[in-house]
Amino acid sequence: MFELKPLSLTAIPAALLKAERYRLLNEPEQAVSICEDVLAADPGNRQATIVLLLALTDRFPHHDGRIVARAQEIVSRLESDYERAYYAGLIAERRARALLVRGGPGSALQAGDWLREAMEWYERADGVRPPDNDDARLRWNACARLFHDQPQMHVQDDSRTTPAMLE
Repeated sequence: MFELKPLSLTAIPAALLKAERYRLLNEPEQAVSICEDVLAADPGNRQATIVLLLALTDRFPHHDGRIVARAQEIVSRLESDYERAYYAGLIAERRARALLVRGGPGSALQAGDWLREAMEWYERADGVRPPDNDDARLRWNACARLFHDQPQMHVQDDSRTTPAMLE
């Protein structure tokens, strides 16, 4: 295999700008690669961690379960309660939106479950938010609007978790 070339510390700011640009160009794989290089050179780089997390969630519409698990693992390493709750909500919300894009039987109900989870995380984040930071409220409102636009997601399917009672 090939040995990866290390990134110099002075190149990190420019590399992070490129990672953001690749996300905007809808090339999350490139952003992930750059963030991994940055984190190899500077393991505690908060911006690289956040961009990596966001780039992973950009891949959810075409993902396998490993990407979700990796994103959740990154969230668990975030320092503040606010960031852990906010980004856990973002993962759940983007999972819901990816399900809606993919479609298929039961996808709307499953997306609704993920959106409800996202909203719960956003509520937690809102409770510990820094002053003048309404990001969790903005995301919560976006989820609520999605429920308004797609009422079929709002139906909770209790039959999936309720045991059948036979006489």
